[in-house]
Amino acid sequence: MAEHNDLGKEGEDEAVRYLTEKGYCILHRNWRRGRNELDIIATKDGQLVFVEVKTRRNETYGHAEDAVNDRKIRTLVSLADSYIKKFELDLPARFDVITVIGEKPPFHIEHIENAFLPPIW
Repeated sequence: MAEHNDLGKEGEDEAVRYLTEKGYCILHRNWRRGRNELDIIATKDGQLVFVEVKTRRNETYGHAEDAVNDRKIRTLVSLADSYIKKFELDLPARFDVITVIGEKPPFHIEHIENAFLPPIW
């Protein structure tokens, strides 16, 4: 596995630990439909939370959350819709972004709740 993939997996593991400590119940990790995936699907306080994790060594080339652009948002919303239909869920949902910055623990974590709303097509 490439070094950047190892860092990405470590970042997702760190995000799961963070969410668990904050009282989230993790339902799925890396849920796939075709070539696309949802990083983390969790629940908290009766709400379904879709979490996109962005891990970077540093922010030399910009903020990690900026990688969640319009195209990525449309993909995430479409995947979330598929997930909700597949598991026949009837819960309010939101989209969060977690950034994990650093080369090794302790990482700097930022949790952006309600990072974006689903676009209207």
